[in-house]
Amino acid sequence: MEMIYQPYIDPEFESLMERIYPPRVCLDNDACQGCTLVKVDSANKHGILLEMVQVLTDLDLVIPKSYISSDGGWFMDVFHVTDQAGNKLTDESLMLYIQQALCPSKSKEIQKTRMGRELRSRHVSTENTVLEMTGTDRPGLMSEMSAVLLELGCTVTSAVAWTHNTRVACIIQVEDAFKGGPITDPVRLADMEAQLENVVEAHHVNGERRSVRLTVPVAGQTHTERRLHQLMYADRDYERCHGCDGGDKHKKGHDGTRATIESCEEKGYSVVNVKSRDRPKLLFDTLCALTDMEYEVFHAVVASKGSMADQEYFIRHKDGCTLDTQSERHKLTQCLIAAVERRVSHGLRLEICTHNRMGLLADMTRVLRENGLSISRVEVGIQGERAVGSFYITDAAGHDVKPDIVEVVKKETGGSVIAVQKSPAWGPQGTPSRTARSTNRSIEDRPRLSLGSLLWSQIERLSGNFGPIRS
Repeated sequence: MEMIYQPYIDPEFESLMERIYPPRVCLDNDACQGCTLVKVDSANKHGILLEMVQVLTDLDLVIPKSYISSDGGWFMDVFHVTDQAGNKLTDESLMLYIQQALCPSKSKEIQKTRMGRELRSRHVSTENTVLEMTGTDRPGLMSEMSAVLLELGCTVTSAVAWTHNTRVACIIQVEDAFKGGPITDPVRLADMEAQLENVVEAHHVNGERRSVRLTVPVAGQTHTERRLHQLMYADRDYERCHGCDGGDKHKKGHDGTRATIESCEEKGYSVVNVKSRDRPKLLFDTLCALTDMEYEVFHAVVASKGSMADQEYFIRHKDGCTLDTQSERHKLTQCLIAAVERRVSHGLRLEICTHNRMGLLADMTRVLRENGLSISRVEVGIQGERAVGSFYITDAAGHDVKPDIVEVVKKETGGSVIAVQKSPAWGPQGTPSRTARSTNRSIEDRPRLSLGSLLWSQIERLSGNFGPIRS
């Protein structure tokens, strides 16, 4: 038998640079009038930029502007950050948490409390069985799946669903309704998966893409919203649907999102420009697409002008190559547009706050289905003994509906239900968009940014003197 020898690589080697050169994080409230500057300086690795942005967005912080430079094995990022009301960060425990969370080598030392409350990411499941589903979007699908889960003795602890280009992806966390905790029996999981597969398959044409998957909790579970991006990417929701305008279809999305790619031959980069409506978590969504497609961001500027946001990235593929073929550029522009538009919400938003009980999601979605309504997006979870979240609803044809449905839903749930009409100046979470807040601050509303001298002048000015936290 031929013997094959492989060199031994110490598993601690990958974190060697982090341990030799630990990240430096500074939160500065003096350098900028309208926001807190979060400045990070550390050794670089694939995906670390997304991890940084993920920490900030999971805390419901807003990033109205950022300057990114990560060439030569090192990165230096500057994020302009505010709270949801557009104010600087002043809570010292929150600032300390951010400083610790942005240092990967200190991840095990992160304090889990903030202002007396446990600080846990609602976007990562560590205690529940997780259902992942993708398929063709249709009215009543969420209702039918919720009813099956209820019949199978499952309690829904959270549900998130996005729809885009006639496709749907959802992640539902469930636990055993009688014993509590995750469902781990492989026989029961297989039976649940088979019955849910029948529901999803019922209205599919032969050959249409769909998937249903149940998993038990595992260490290092993927962030829920990033996982939704991955599911929709795998489902190829970025491919344009039939009947779309073909004039500029490779560069422009349904909601006016534009993506273009150019070459910077003298520096060996591909330059990606994304122009879209401004909204919360825009930077996170774009970075999800770039990271999961294995592109490295070497330099970037992200900022707003009026109601629009401009993002400019200098990238290469992880293997060091630029985007040289038309097919590569075409696919990346499609994927970037899709990543931006998946979170764009259509329809009337219903905000729910009620006492949690078994079957609540099934009852809620049944009422919407019986009234001929379709769910375009949903995010619900449990806070203590209450179920809190939001549904975006349209009629079966995708048109807006009247807020009269509120009384019907309120009667069924027995809790607080508020209908919120959409406004262009407001973000999808019911808070003023970054741009709406920035009109009263001098740090925004600048002409369109290009990398060049602006990036270097800002990086050098803002990051030249990393120091202790100042509040």
